[in-house]
Amino acid sequence: MRALIQTPFSPMHPHATQDIDVVVIGAGAAGMMAAAGASQRGRGVALIDHSERLAEKIRISGGGRCNFTNVAARAECYVSRNPHYCKSALAQYTARDFIDLVDRYSIAWHEKKLGQLFCDDSAQNIIDLLKAECDAGGTEWRTGTSVTAIERVATGYIVRTSREHWRCQSLIIATGGLSIPPIGATGFGYEVAKQFELPITPLAAGLVPLTFEPKDLYTDLAGVSLDCDAQAGDGPSFRENILFTHRGVSGPAILQISSYWAPGEEISLDLLPGRDVHQLFMEAARSETLLPNVLADWLPKRFAQAFCAAFVDIKPMKQYTPRELEQVAARLHDWRVVPSGSQGYKKAEVTRGGVDTAALSSKTMEARKVPGLYFVGEVVDVTGWLGGYNFQWAWSSGWVAGQCA
Repeated sequence: MRALIQTPFSPMHPHATQDIDVVVIGAGAAGMMAAAGASQRGRGVALIDHSERLAEKIRISGGGRCNFTNVAARAECYVSRNPHYCKSALAQYTARDFIDLVDRYSIAWHEKKLGQLFCDDSAQNIIDLLKAECDAGGTEWRTGTSVTAIERVATGYIVRTSREHWRCQSLIIATGGLSIPPIGATGFGYEVAKQFELPITPLAAGLVPLTFEPKDLYTDLAGVSLDCDAQAGDGPSFRENILFTHRGVSGPAILQISSYWAPGEEISLDLLPGRDVHQLFMEAARSETLLPNVLADWLPKRFAQAFCAAFVDIKPMKQYTPRELEQVAARLHDWRVVPSGSQGYKKAEVTRGGVDTAALSSKTMEARKVPGLYFVGEVVDVTGWLGGYNFQWAWSSGWVAGQCA
């Protein structure tokens, strides 16, 4: 078993070694939740992060107001090789539990849509709450501190950092995934998993805009938004807005299906969900009005024009045969597009895949074959839908590990 850096531990090493019960690596949502839970149980906790600033992902989330949970959080709202894995943690620490915590700190919040809860004021409120919870238990903070090596020893673990060494009984990895590298995302957690021979499921950008080849992209549609029912593969369909960009498509519906999409697969877009397009066409069948102008009553005008130019001969409605109108209606309800790719981790909100849940206890987050080692949050193969689900996974998994470590 290799260490992250091959340097043999020695009491003569220039860095001092301190004994503590629990070391948490990663001071984001899951890490602070774990540190708060463990320290408030009376465990000595050191919380280490390579960044000077706490929880940048919380800070930028929800347009700066942090979509901190979703009242509908349940296992069906998560993507994982084992779709049942998250059930235990979500049951042990629920959305209601976190809402109660937010209320105890008198943080004003509102429900925006689809069960999504946001701070009225600022995401900083949630960061301050988590820091206060850690401080209440006496958590020792080590920000701006890099972990240089981890070793398993008879009593637990030696965690070496750029400042000191810690000898701990339990080690919680809460270092997140690869999404949004400009705010400090790294693959550190996956390296730890590899060091201790834990399997990792394939990684990919999740909740991410999809791209088209230039020939497939209506470049003049950038900025156009419309209501859509979108689906990728055998995944669920999501009815929300899609947004055309200079590179492809984005918007909530696209971000949602991106977590179910695999390269080379087509996506299906119902551009007029809940409407009987063929019936609407029949009502205008004897009209002199051009098809794009008829569609412009239901779709953005620029999109209607571009869609018709791509797929049909533009002419007055009365000149189309019933069969032609059936075909146009069918395409509007099931427009199949094969994205060329995604915009990658730089634009992704989360990382899909991670430490294989088969190697972890669903009740404690502890590695089954490596006692005292825990993985929580985004580094685990549990990816939530857009809309507060990933923060709830951070709270739930972090809390569970904090109660057990």
